Amino acid sequence: MSNLFMNTKLGILEIICSDQELLEINIVLQKSMEKPNKICLETEKQIKEYLNKERRTFNLPIKLTGSEFQKTVWNELINISYGTTISYLNLATKIGNPKGVRAVANAVGANKLLIIVPCHRVIGSNNTLTGFGGGLNNKIELLNLENIKVLKNRDLKKSKIIKV
Repeated sequence: MSNLFMNTKLGILEIICSDQELLEINIVLQKSMEKPNKICLETEKQIKEYLNKERRTFNLPIKLTGSEFQKTVWNELINISYGTTISYLNLATKIGNPKGVRAVANAVGANKLLIIVPCHRVIGSNNTLTGFGGGLNNKIELLNLENIKVLKNRDLKKSKIIKV
C-alpha cells in the first residue's frame, strides 16, 4: 500500500494506492508518513491540474471497492460531465431504480474517491446541496471551480444551484 499527502484549498488530501490502482482519496486533518508510488504521483499531478482548471476528466486506474449496487452508482457518477449536476432522483432513474433514491444517496455518500468519482456533482431535486462527505464548503468550492454557481444559505444544505 502506498500513500501521498497533498495540500489543497480543500484541505489535506491523502491519496492511497496499490501498485496497480488508485484506491482512496480522503480529506485528513494532518499528514503522517508517506510512501508514494507512480500511481500516487500521477493522481497528485492530475488533481493539481483539475484544481488549476487545466483538466476536466481523469485518466487513472481506479479500484471501486463496495457492493455491486454501489459500484453501479459510482460508475454512473463517473459519467457526469464536468460543470454539470444531477439530482439523486435522476441518478436513481439512470441506473434503473427510480424508487431507490435513498439507497443511491447512501452509495454516493460512501464514495471513497473524492473528486475522481465526482459525487460533488449530485444535488437534491430542488437544486439544494443536501450533503457531501468532504464537507459542504468543499462541495461549494468544487462546484464553483467547475463554474457551477451556488447561492449560499446560512444553512449550507439549503444552498442552491443557480441555473444559468
